Amino acid sequence: MTHLFLSDVHLGAFDESINSKIEQSLLALINYCLEHSIQMHVLGDLFDYWMEFGTKIPDLGSNLLTSFSEYNQRFKPATYITGNHDYWTEGYFEELGFDVQSEYSQIADNDVKIFMHHGDGLKDPKFRLPRPFLHKILRHPLFVRFYKWILSPDVGLEIMRQFSSQSRSNPSDDPERLNQWSKSFLKETNYQYIISGHDHHPRVETFPFGTYINLGTFYGDKTVGIYTNGECRLVKWDEKNRTFTPFKSDLKTSNER
Repeated sequence: MTHLFLSDVHLGAFDESINSKIEQSLLALINYCLEHSIQMHVLGDLFDYWMEFGTKIPDLGSNLLTSFSEYNQRFKPATYITGNHDYWTEGYFEELGFDVQSEYSQIADNDVKIFMHHGDGLKDPKFRLPRPFLHKILRHPLFVRFYKWILSPDVGLEIMRQFSSQSRSNPSDDPERLNQWSKSFLKETNYQYIISGHDHHPRVETFPFGTYINLGTFYGDKTVGIYTNGECRLVKWDEKNRTFTPFKSDLKTSNER
């Protein structure tokens, strides 16, 4: 089976025209995956801000979520690993048929094992990839409950929208953090691939014992990961021609440092 991985769409972060173009490109990709029986995996930050207040959900990507729901029903549930911009969920994504994971997921295909996560960190200390302190607070159930108790849905969503815009516009994540963690994790485990997003730098890092792929941003790079026949590649989605083209990173690989 062919698998497709995407991350950091950040739908809702831009003006109406740009958001529409991003959404149309992803809609075409979902249809392509459905037509070609490709398993989809969303590795976080599909939306620039997502906060569910009970039955009140953000007014974002209704066409996109409808398309994903159809995909989930007609083919297989798409994996949805929540990122640091879309982790305040209360079951709506599950209702749409997603296989929702808050930390990580994995694929085993014969002798090939793939580890997937968003990239901002992992809660379990055994992974030795702690989340930033602010992320820990924002994800904590007590903080989430308090935030929703003192603020109305409209006010709470607007604050989150402003906060998400600032954190996305001022990325502080050095690619080396995930590069070095992936190198160590691949060396110590029996995974052949690690795939994540989060730091917005698309790249392929090849080590003697495995490969790390960062998906970059779908909203800017249109980059996605494709796994088939034991090999995973970083490619660019061309919705006009409905094709994938190889992506060449402008960052130096680990072997070039």
